[in-house]
Amino acid sequence: MTTDLQGRVPKRIRDKIGSQTRIGLLNGRDLFNILKNEKLILMACNPRIKHVIPGIMKAAEELDAIVAFELTRTEGGIDGGYTGQTPQLFFDTVIEYAERFNFTKPFIIHGDHTTVQNTSREEQESARRLIEAQIEAGYTSFAIDASFNPLHDNIRITADLASQVENEGYGLEVELGEVRQAGLTSNLTTVEETEAFLSGLAARGIHPQLLAIDNGSKRGNYLDGEMVKIDLEQTKAIYETVIRHGLAGLVQHGITGTPLRLVGKLAGYGIRKGNIGTLWQNVAHAGLPLDLMDAMRHWAKENGKDIKFATNVFKTDIDNIPEENAKQILDMAYREAKEFLQAFHAKGSASRLTASLLEAR
Repeated sequence: MTTDLQGRVPKRIRDKIGSQTRIGLLNGRDLFNILKNEKLILMACNPRIKHVIPGIMKAAEELDAIVAFELTRTEGGIDGGYTGQTPQLFFDTVIEYAERFNFTKPFIIHGDHTTVQNTSREEQESARRLIEAQIEAGYTSFAIDASFNPLHDNIRITADLASQVENEGYGLEVELGEVRQAGLTSNLTTVEETEAFLSGLAARGIHPQLLAIDNGSKRGNYLDGEMVKIDLEQTKAIYETVIRHGLAGLVQHGITGTPLRLVGKLAGYGIRKGNIGTLWQNVAHAGLPLDLMDAMRHWAKENGKDIKFATNVFKTDIDNIPEENAKQILDMAYREAKEFLQAFHAKGSASRLTASLLEAR
């Protein structure tokens, strides 16, 4: 990070990491607002297993690209979720790798998918406590997802939880239309829903920078023979709607398994942030010691669970794999990240972001 850009690091973050560091952890709001004038996609990575992080950083450093590191509520809640990473542990891990590998490019730490799956007070208060923990840990951007609920409840719940993010002045992503798991039928977000949702939030004083939608993509690994069906024209129509409401653009979930030739088109249809989670898990699994992977698969089969839930159970073993395995994962993550950053048109985005931020001062 350039010396001139250090003034854009939030004070809360400077106090945590020190004023002499070159780490460029920026406010998500600043970064998202700049994306409004760019036709690129911010690569947002959910590193369920930490060993992929340095490979992602290496690719971003080499390509001069902005990136985001994020965990969902289920991946990294207050209790650590199914990855065993609490907000503070995740923040500390990202910062430690940035220091160790001399990562100097601008990035954000994002609270992805803070979900509220029903209208109960308990569910909403649990989400509020998580956001508070993430703010305290050092996150600089937040995604509130009450899309499981009817539209009027989504508006009400999102506005209530987003107020603490707005008060801090951090980046805000909201969600309309839950992306389905692979194998399930999509429920595409409509222009009419988008208009009502954003108007309802604005009436309550909430002005997000990004909107996540369901445009046909799927979460997780696609099933054998399952087709990738993303409605690009619907995406473009929704993008035109959000731009009228002052947002920077849209968020694409479900990128794992999407061909790079299609990924490359998304920036032209208003996608400004692309979330990649399962891919990094696949990369890490490919590099873990074979006996550890066998143990994780056995646990998942015995307990009837997706193997991702074995991450926390075997976290100590995963964190302490031999150096040669960690290096193999780093190299694989670097290659994957480099391909996606290029497909996202993100090469050189760090320098362009820096110039735009300094010009806006």
